Amino acid sequence: MNLTELKGYVRERGSASLHELSVHFRSDESAIEAMMERWIEKGVVRKVDFSKEQCSGCSFCSTDDRFHYEWIGPKVISFKKL
Repeated sequence: MNLTELKGYVRERGSASLHELSVHFRSDESAIEAMMERWIEKGVVRKVDFSKEQCSGCSFCSTDDRFHYEWIGPKVISFKKL
């Protein structure tokens, strides 16, 4: 896993939880957080904290999904051949 792979994963999906990234890339959450800081500093990703104060508290999300990374950079445009 490298910075570009992390960025691509979040960009393609629009957002991803810290836990989801950790499982997908088979890496420790602290390593993911450290790497994602680079994209936050560049202004293309933001970290969102879905704490109980910010949601309705339905308990649909597990505590593992509390932190999400949301893509705020340029949109991905893909073209299909006809």
